[in-house]
Amino acid sequence: MFKSLIRRTPFVLAIVAAATVHAQSPAPREGFVITPDSARLFYRVIGSAPDTIIAIHGGPGVDLESIYGDFMPLANRHTVIFYDQRGAGRSSLPTDDARLTATQQVLDLDAVRTHFRLSAVALVAHSYGPLLAATYAIAHPDAVSRMVFFGPVPPRRGEFSQRFGRSITSRLDSTQRRMMSEANRRLADTTRGGESVRQACREYWALAMLPRLAEPARTLPLIKSDLCGSDVRGIRYGLTRTNSAVMGSYGDWDLRAQLAGVQARTLVVHGEAESIPMDLVEEWATALPRATMLKVPRAAHFVYAERPELVWPAVEKFLAER
Repeated sequence: MFKSLIRRTPFVLAIVAAATVHAQSPAPREGFVITPDSARLFYRVIGSAPDTIIAIHGGPGVDLESIYGDFMPLANRHTVIFYDQRGAGRSSLPTDDARLTATQQVLDLDAVRTHFRLSAVALVAHSYGPLLAATYAIAHPDAVSRMVFFGPVPPRRGEFSQRFGRSITSRLDSTQRRMMSEANRRLADTTRGGESVRQACREYWALAMLPRLAEPARTLPLIKSDLCGSDVRGIRYGLTRTNSAVMGSYGDWDLRAQLAGVQARTLVVHGEAESIPMDLVEEWATALPRATMLKVPRAAHFVYAERPELVWPAVEKFLAER
């Protein structure tokens, strides 16, 4: 029954469609950034416009494939640099969790920026990505020109984890929660390898996407990114090690006071049906001196795919303003 459900789910169909779109698009440029401590960060660059953006995926522990397909509209007017964060996708998977920290993530992002010889760059980030982008902007305020946050975690931990967890579980029934836990267990099973890991990943996200969308039946087919499209070793490692290690390194984070020194103009885009509480996300707009908030109806965590007709024009208008 479960395998039959997975075969029919629109999210899996969207993954196939995304692969077709990518095959028809101009070939992106790919390679590795070598960090000062000799880690390898996989990157993919698309577009050729003078204005350059670094796209920051969420997680932590997912990879650039989680946003690549849906961020394609940015390549019409910008050069977009995607990269897999350390401990995810095709980038280095450290044997020592001490390399999986917020501090290291900031160093790695700076390594990407300097590799491409960018003085000040725009950061477009999703989910956990805005927390990394903001932490980077605090450490390197002159290196960031603008920021766009999609569905961000809040600027402080507070009661975020508890409220977010309750919202996610309340949107799934007991059978769906059990099936998702089983898929997650198989994903973490080190006796499995290859395509069995990818299949477990697809089964997990086919259910985990449901509470992250405002109208799953309508919007699942719209998602073009593939959360299970990268190297299977990075998929397993990211979800089982990187996520908890990196988030744990932030501790009881609260960036609000430090954000007062960040002068980069920021657009915070959040779906009104998000599981991440709106009132906590609004604190980005009050803490950052030059931030504006866009609340999007009939959208949740993948707001740019759920309401692209509203989101992308607003983002392009924001990025074009000087």
